[in-house]
Amino acid sequence: MSAEKVSTSAKTAIGIAHSKFILIGEHAVVHGQPAIAIPFPLIGVESMIEYVPGPAILDSSFYYGPIHMTPKSLRGIADCITDTLEYLEIPCENLVIRINSSVPPGKGLGSSASVAVSVIRSLFNYAERECTHEELLKLADIAETYAHGSPSGIDTLTITANTPIWFEKNHPIERIAVKEDLHFLVADSGQDADTKSSVQSVTDLLKKAPRTIQRKLDRIGQLTHEAKDALEKASKHFLGTMLNEAQKELEYLGVSDAVLNRLIRFARQEGALGAKLTGGGNGGCIIALAQNEVHCKQLAEKLKQFGAHSVWPFVLKKNG
Repeated sequence: MSAEKVSTSAKTAIGIAHSKFILIGEHAVVHGQPAIAIPFPLIGVESMIEYVPGPAILDSSFYYGPIHMTPKSLRGIADCITDTLEYLEIPCENLVIRINSSVPPGKGLGSSASVAVSVIRSLFNYAERECTHEELLKLADIAETYAHGSPSGIDTLTITANTPIWFEKNHPIERIAVKEDLHFLVADSGQDADTKSSVQSVTDLLKKAPRTIQRKLDRIGQLTHEAKDALEKASKHFLGTMLNEAQKELEYLGVSDAVLNRLIRFARQEGALGAKLTGGGNGGCIIALAQNEVHCKQLAEKLKQFGAHSVWPFVLKKNG
């Protein structure tokens, strides 16, 4: 489609994306182990493209102005936008890209990937072109590489899915059949996480003590396999145990700080079947597996009173 046709026939276009959380396997997944990630539809991103004559403008809660002048913190999404426009053969002008996100950044919930996916979808809609899954993953990887340095790819894959996924580098993605409804809570510690730095810290540890750290990463991989088995066999108590065991390994790797540990201990004291950090750690969020729907609501209120910045009760519906 020519730029002239785009500018006259497509005045606005919208793209949306939900977020995600990692159930188990974070950090180990970067080093070849599997991970399980869950689409998280309670929060997400909407991107709207509007034809407005003049320079291409990015309109977000963090920045308003020309795309080519975005601050360093937004360079990943800016590069994603300009590369997608180039791919679609649309000039980087006469556009306002408005981003409305309820996904808090720096919390391990896939904020950068959610924004990238929603923007790419909106740009393809603006060009009146179908976006294949392969195109979406390739273009979103631009923003993810900037945000995380060496991303595993799990964020984008989960954000574009509607069921839990089993992710392992260089292996086909598997959908996980969950055999019972599971009630989770995602609780924000109020502290920002720096996934890029956390990933690098584990990589540095692996170089310094390869045998010891590799054993820890392998152990997380083993726990992830057992967690998959628990999901597929409707064994939520066993799943909770696997989450707790994974947290021990993450603490050893140095990616669980005092604020996260405090929330995790409290959730367990209040009856959570399992609780652990989710995402990069050293800030960000924890997840807790509740006993049932009533317990989930009660635990959500208690976590808020205990100091969690935000709490999202979430039901993972059975799909198998």
